[in-house]
Amino acid sequence: MTDPTLGASLRGAVDLSSLRNRPAPAAPGEEAPAGAGAGVAVPSLVLDVTDETFPQVLELSRTVPVVVDLWAEWCGPCKQLSPILEKVVVELGGRVVLAKVDVDANPQLSQAFRAQSIPMVVALVAGQPVPMFTGAVPEQQVREVFAQLLQLAAQNGVTGAATVDGDAPQEAPAEPPLPPLHAEAFAAIEEGDYSRAIAAYERALVENPRDAEARAGLGQVRLLDRVQGVDLQAARAAAASAPQDVAAQFTVADLDLAGGHVEDAYGRLLDLFAQLPADERTPVRERLLELFALVGDADPRVIAARGRLASLLF
Repeated sequence: MTDPTLGASLRGAVDLSSLRNRPAPAAPGEEAPAGAGAGVAVPSLVLDVTDETFPQVLELSRTVPVVVDLWAEWCGPCKQLSPILEKVVVELGGRVVLAKVDVDANPQLSQAFRAQSIPMVVALVAGQPVPMFTGAVPEQQVREVFAQLLQLAAQNGVTGAATVDGDAPQEAPAEPPLPPLHAEAFAAIEEGDYSRAIAAYERALVENPRDAEARAGLGQVRLLDRVQGVDLQAARAAAASAPQDVAAQFTVADLDLAGGHVEDAYGRLLDLFAQLPADERTPVRERLLELFALVGDADPRVIAARGRLASLLF
């Protein structure tokens, strides 16, 4: 959701003091002094940021607004949102810099930003965090929020610009066109029509059962469809009151995975699997395999969960 106070005032949603006080590594570019019209050289308008390099990003935000994109490789909505953010940032020509944070690789930043659900987008203006939105949102909404951010930055004297390679123009990378059914699925996801997206991916798999991207997209959008509109607190209360209620445990596991709590999701279903009689375990095993596929077989959390599942089976 867009923060309604974004265009009015700075409102820190997180405590970044521990990160701000850490000694910063070498700067990404030669910075001019902060202030109206100041400039700063950066290697790219889209920066990959880590726990260690984040202090420099805080300093950069005193000259030019920085948008922080908290994402993860396994997160389907992140892959939909990130190209939109990059496109809009590049089109703004240095008035905003995008800092991408992989929450799995940077746990301190994930904790500092209280990233309960990803994708999560937060701005930094003069070193202060400003909430923007969570979840994949349409491009038009992204543009509207960025416009509010620039107004807020101007109100706080942050009106500098970033330049790349001596002010050489930076073009958005060209992407190959999506297959028609994939494009239909993406359009449906942007509109929040998950049923239509599921149908499009299913038709793609009928045409080509080996379409790995369609299979991955189908799993991701099915997860989005299952968690859409679910009240987290009510779901957790229902699961706590009925530890062996398969549907209730499935709902919370889905919410945990969608929010980035991968190990919690797997642990919940593995505990449920262990408690159920052998003839009632199959749906739980199938849901675990589905959630494994969303994160990826090479992920250490999947490897560990698969190992525990195998031990429970045999």
